[in-house]
Amino acid sequence: MIELDGAAGEGGGQILRSALALAMCTGQGFALHDIRGRRPKPGLMRQHLACVNAAQAVSGATVQGAELGSRELVFEPGAVKAGEYRFAVGSAGSCMLVLQTVLPALMLADGPSRLTLQGGTHNPMAPNFHFIERSFAPLLRRMGVGLDVTLRRHGFYPAGGGELTAEVTPAAAGALQPFELLQRGPSQEAYAECLAPGLARSVATRELELLGAALGWEGEQLRTPTARQNEGPGNALMATLVHAHVTEVFTSFGERSLAAEQVVKKLVQQVRSYQASRQGDDAAAAGPYLADQLTLPLALAVQASGRAGRYTATELTLHTQTNFEVIQRFLPVRCSSERAGLGWRVTVESAPETEPVV
Repeated sequence: MIELDGAAGEGGGQILRSALALAMCTGQGFALHDIRGRRPKPGLMRQHLACVNAAQAVSGATVQGAELGSRELVFEPGAVKAGEYRFAVGSAGSCMLVLQTVLPALMLADGPSRLTLQGGTHNPMAPNFHFIERSFAPLLRRMGVGLDVTLRRHGFYPAGGGELTAEVTPAAAGALQPFELLQRGPSQEAYAECLAPGLARSVATRELELLGAALGWEGEQLRTPTARQNEGPGNALMATLVHAHVTEVFTSFGERSLAAEQVVKKLVQQVRSYQASRQGDDAAAAGPYLADQLTLPLALAVQASGRAGRYTATELTLHTQTNFEVIQRFLPVRCSSERAGLGWRVTVESAPETEPVV
């Protein structure tokens, strides 16, 4: 039984989700203490409990401590079963985080799976649907894993009510392979979208106009996708940067007391930070959020193939570094990083047999 401290590193829900995913993939049980110990409201909240329940359903796990507010959890997985599943967060909590939890196990399963997920699809502090669709899923396909997601209904805080489906096709036997993502490649397209269902049309118009003026984008680069009014209220301003080897999606969320100028400013800062992380011809490929999402599936591919995987990132957050530590507790791999230009170069490789993984 692996003992984990939920207050270590960034001390949030990522430790729980990564531990659940890795336990299912390896068959190794764990005990997690002081869950979300660094958060203002520690313990399992509804969206974290949804992740635990989903992992239990997929793996037939024996679980202790799976209740709201619990700060201790013991999780002993059984055999992962491919199939059709439906999971609902039961609030506006992110259903994308539920997908993040069960996806690694299902991408190693013995057959395809279909998930229907209900909850928030566009949440602050969580990967949103468009990030998973445009940034993350294409990189999984490079590893040999199929992930196709379909948005049925947007879900924003505080109403929730979003729904999506995810089709997971595991890699063929021996086909799960790590990759190298060291360059983003030439820019191919850049555009912005404003989702603002349930709000006056002028909100999206204003935000897109301000963003276009700040970034020099215009015309077809400024878009208002279709969203049914009853899917709101919600406000997500997104920028998608398409390069030859990677696509990045950055998002800024509007709130009742937040002026359009502030929403735009937050997004412009993210885009300019990514664009500025260039030194000569070198530009780090992954932004800070994509770097965090990549490491766990890449580590599984390294374990399966024995080959190293590498990527460059504009930033290594405490969130990502904590994920490194959790991964190394479950898998015989080593996650290392070094400065590369204005960013970082991350290598995930098999740990030497003589080197204890801690």
